[in-house]
Amino acid sequence: MVLKNKELLYQILYTICIVIPFLNIYELTFFVWVLTFLITISNRYSIRIIKYIACFTIILIVAFIVSLFKSENTYNFFRDIAYLLKPIIGLLLGYQLYKKCNNKFFTTVIYTGVILSTIHLVIILYTFIRFRTVSVNLLREYCGYHSDYEVYVLIILLFYNHFQIGWPKKKIYIFIGIVSVSSFLYLSRTNFIQLIIFFIAMKGYFVINKKSLSIISSVVLFVIIGYTAVYQSNPNRSGKGFEAFLFKIKNAPIEPFKTKINKENWKDFNDNYRSYENILTVKQVFNQGTSVVVFGAGLGATINLGREVWTNDGEYIQYIPILHNGFATVFLKSGIFGLLFLLIFIYLIGKPVKSNLASINNINLILLGTSIFLIVSNWVFMGVYLKLDNKSILLGFIICYREYLIKNSKKQIN
Repeated sequence: MVLKNKELLYQILYTICIVIPFLNIYELTFFVWVLTFLITISNRYSIRIIKYIACFTIILIVAFIVSLFKSENTYNFFRDIAYLLKPIIGLLLGYQLYKKCNNKFFTTVIYTGVILSTIHLVIILYTFIRFRTVSVNLLREYCGYHSDYEVYVLIILLFYNHFQIGWPKKKIYIFIGIVSVSSFLYLSRTNFIQLIIFFIAMKGYFVINKKSLSIISSVVLFVIIGYTAVYQSNPNRSGKGFEAFLFKIKNAPIEPFKTKINKENWKDFNDNYRSYENILTVKQVFNQGTSVVVFGAGLGATINLGREVWTNDGEYIQYIPILHNGFATVFLKSGIFGLLFLLIFIYLIGKPVKSNLASINNINLILLGTSIFLIVSNWVFMGVYLKLDNKSILLGFIICYREYLIKNSKKQIN
């Protein structure tokens, strides 16, 4: 009984750590994560998790060393430390919590996802009652912009047979309904892309062969045709309801990649703000010399936007320390050297562990999908560095679960 109570306590801690970032108070998130990390600290870590942690640690160390030779704002300096520590703490936290949850992987992950989805749906209902209407802007401003975690849970539920989840089908279908409705109502383009990537990964179509090439080609063709139809329909940027969502889809491939932006034209500036950040970052870093390009501008470094902009945090800001683009942020803080280690992490997380067991191979597929999705996530939403993000905890949880499966399979062989 005591053991079960401890398991439940750690499962509750896991849920709290996953849900807390959605309050959008990074100081609170950092405090809760660090406190839980200290409570669950382990005396043994695998070589694999150390490799993952090392990538982010090197990025932080390089930025710290560079900052010793610069005089930056003290607040920005310590804020950057907290931001660059986030994926390190998250990975270790998830890894440690799995050990404490006594191998309750699917119960912990899925129930947390259902709780998160339920909270989101309740907030949507409250928003509708408050404003007597629901629009794309209201949904995103008051109910949340995206939830990568819920897409992970949805994929696990959709492929429950692959993971040998022996729950009643009625229960699984109810959970699928709750999580899928919640995920859709974020109206997040990134989450739709994530779902497609993970679905293709779980089907094994990222393993290159004639069939997978045919499937991927069909998906790409379908996306191109669909986007062309949306583009030709020319949805209005100030449209309401579904039209506003279509405008976001139309603008999605352009916003992160546009190379020329007229900042005096508010439509061009707002619609392509991510590209504007990237352009300024590259210009300002290269203007500071070769050493900054290679090793970055250090902790506390900021990008001058040249004008004040209104943020989602409800304030005007001109000098930004953190960008939308995770690659650009790492490039700013620790240069090409740090950027290289971020790419190494993305490669390592998707590198499979060879096994004949279906359970391990299915976890490999989830992590392969994660690796591919992290390229998109870092480009548009800071990846695991985003203050609202909780993927690093889930990844640490998954990594430890896979190690448990590997260890258990070796015991059975022996």
